[in-house]
Amino acid sequence: TLLHLHVFSFCLYFIFLNKSASFKQMECFNAEIPADGVVNSIETEEISENVVKADETTLANGEDEAGKAGEEYAYLERNEFTSEIFKVEVKNMGYFGIGEFKKLLRNTLKFDVTKIKAPTRKEFAFVCFRSQEDQQRALEILNGYKWKGKVLKAHVAKASADPLQKKRAAEEQESERKPKKQRTAVEATCPLSHIAYDQQIKQKSEEMSALLAKYTQELRKVNPRAKPHLDKFQFHEVLPSPTVNGYRNKNEFTVGKNSVGEVVVGFRLGCYSDGSVEVAEVADLPHLPEQAKWAARSFQDLVRKSKFLPFNPDGNIGHFRQLMVRCSSATGELMLVAGIYSSNLSEDEQVELKQELKSFYEDLANDAPYKCSSLYYQDVKHREAGQTINPVEHISGSTHITDTIQGLQFRISPLAFFQINTEGANVLYQKAIDLVAPTKDTTMLDICCGTGTITLAFAKHCKKVMGVEIVPDAIKDAEFNAEANGIKNAKFFTGNADDFIKSMVREALYDQEPGKPLDLIAVVDPPRAGLHHRSIAAIRSADAINRLVYVSCNPHSAKRNFIELARPESKQYKGEPFYPKSAVAVDMFPHTMHTELVILFEREPKTKADEKSSPAEGAAQSKSEATEEAVSEENTTSVT
Repeated sequence: TLLHLHVFSFCLYFIFLNKSASFKQMECFNAEIPADGVVNSIETEEISENVVKADETTLANGEDEAGKAGEEYAYLERNEFTSEIFKVEVKNMGYFGIGEFKKLLRNTLKFDVTKIKAPTRKEFAFVCFRSQEDQQRALEILNGYKWKGKVLKAHVAKASADPLQKKRAAEEQESERKPKKQRTAVEATCPLSHIAYDQQIKQKSEEMSALLAKYTQELRKVNPRAKPHLDKFQFHEVLPSPTVNGYRNKNEFTVGKNSVGEVVVGFRLGCYSDGSVEVAEVADLPHLPEQAKWAARSFQDLVRKSKFLPFNPDGNIGHFRQLMVRCSSATGELMLVAGIYSSNLSEDEQVELKQELKSFYEDLANDAPYKCSSLYYQDVKHREAGQTINPVEHISGSTHITDTIQGLQFRISPLAFFQINTEGANVLYQKAIDLVAPTKDTTMLDICCGTGTITLAFAKHCKKVMGVEIVPDAIKDAEFNAEANGIKNAKFFTGNADDFIKSMVREALYDQEPGKPLDLIAVVDPPRAGLHHRSIAAIRSADAINRLVYVSCNPHSAKRNFIELARPESKQYKGEPFYPKSAVAVDMFPHTMHTELVILFEREPKTKADEKSSPAEGAAQSKSEATEEAVSEENTTSVT
C-alpha cells in the first residue's frame, strides 16, 4: 500500500510538471519568444533593439540619399538662368537628324530654343527653352504635331542632374570599395613628357600613319573612284618642333583649390562633368614658359590676399575664375586677362576689384622678374542670348602684344587666334606653302584666318590673298598686320566662312585677266571640331578652287571633313570631289598626344565617265549624307 501511495504521488507530480511545461510553452508561443528561459529572452531584447536601430539607419540613409539627390538639383534654386527648368521631352520621332530637327523647331515653328539633346537620335529628344511661356507654347504645338509621317508626343521633362554632384555621389559609393588615384598636373597635361623626344616623334608618326590609313580605307568605300588617287597618296613624316620646352605662348589657368584646400592658380585635373574641380599648380610643367609660370604664381598671390573669393563651380560662388596668359618670345611682352565671375558682384565691387588688379601689377613691376605689359578684365559668367564671347575690358598697359612668324610681325589682341607654338608655326606654314606651291599668278583664300598669319605668310608668294574670320577683333588685327608689314595684296572679311566663300571666289574671278586661267587655292585652318558641313559644301561648289590645303590641329575630328571633301558629287555636295595628294605633320604640341596635320587636296575636271554616274548611286549617297548630318551639326555648331 505504501508502495502504491509513492507511485501515485510520483504520477501526480509528473502530470503537474507536464502541465506547467505546456502552459509555459503556450505563453512563449503567444509572446513569440522561444521557450528557453531567461537567456533567450535577453537575446530577443537585443534583436528587437537591433531592428529598431536598423530602421533608424534605413531612415537616416533615406534622408541622406534624399539630401544627395537634392544636391544634384540644387543648381535649379540658384539665382541664375538655366534652361533645364523649361524642358520638354518629344517622343515618337522615329530616326531623325539633329539638323532637320533644329530646322523644324527654329525655322518652321519659330521656337526660341536654347538647347537640344538627343542621346540616340531615335524616337525621342529633349528641348530646353528660355521661359515657361515658350515651354507651354511648345507643348501645345508639338503634342500631336505631324512630322515625317509620325505624330509627335510632348510633355514636361525633368531637369538633368548636376554632373559634378552626380559623379561625387557615385564616387562616394565607389571609394568604399577601392580608393581612386588622382592624376598629377604633369600626367593630365603632358602625358608624354616622361618619354625621350625622338620617341615621342616616332610614336606620333605611327599614330598619324594609322589614322590616315583608316581614313583612306573608309574613303575607298565611300568613293570607289578615289582609288587611283589614294594609291598615290603619301604621308611624309611628323616634323619635330624647333622648341620642345616652354613653347606655349597662350595658356588659360583655372582658379580653384588643390587636394588640401589651398587656393591655387593652375590647371584643372579633370572636367566638371567627370566630377572633378581640383586644381594643381603648374611649376613642374615642361611645356610652359617661365613667363607663364610667373603669371600663374603672381595671380595666385593676388587671389590669396584679396577679400574677393576664388570661384567655386560647385554652387557658382566666388569671383576669381580664370587667368588667360599670352606671351611673346620675340618681344618678351606679357598679357594677362583676369576672368571674373561677376554675377554676385555689385557695380561698385567690380570697380574695386578692377582697381585691385591694376594696383597689384603696377606695384609688382619694380621687383618682379617679369612685367605685365597688358592687363585686361574679362566678365566670365553665363552668356546672354546671342552672346558668343565673354567681353573684355582693358585696364592698363598696352592693348596688344606682338610676335613674329615667317619674318612678319603680328599684333595680337586678347581673344584673337594665334598659333600657340610660335617656332613650330614657322615650320607649319612653310610646309603648307611647299605643299601647294603657289606662284605669282595664284590667288589664295584663307578660311578661318584669325589674325591673318597664314594669309600674310602666303602673300609674298601669291598675286592676291584674301581671308575671312568670324571674330571682328581678329580681322582688325589682320588688317593692321598687313599694313604694318607693308603687304598690299591682302584683303580681309568679317563673318561666317560659308557666307563669304562664294563672294571671295567671285572677286578672284573678277580680278583675273580675260583669257588667262585662274589659279585659285584655298587654305583652311579651322577650330578643333573642324569646318561646318555648309562651309565644305560652299568650297565644293566653288568650281574655281582646284587645290585646298587643310591644316588640322585635331585630325581625329577633322576626318569627317576629309571624307566630305572627297565624296562623290551629290545633291548636298555639288562640285567635283577633292582627292588627298600628300600630307605632312608638324609636332606643334611636344609632350602631349596632339599633332598638327597638313593635307593637300586637289580635284580634277569632270570627265564623261563622271557625267554618266547612275541616279541610284547619287540617291544612295544623299541618304548616307543624311544619316551623318546629325553628327556634323552637333560637332560643329560652335565653329560658325
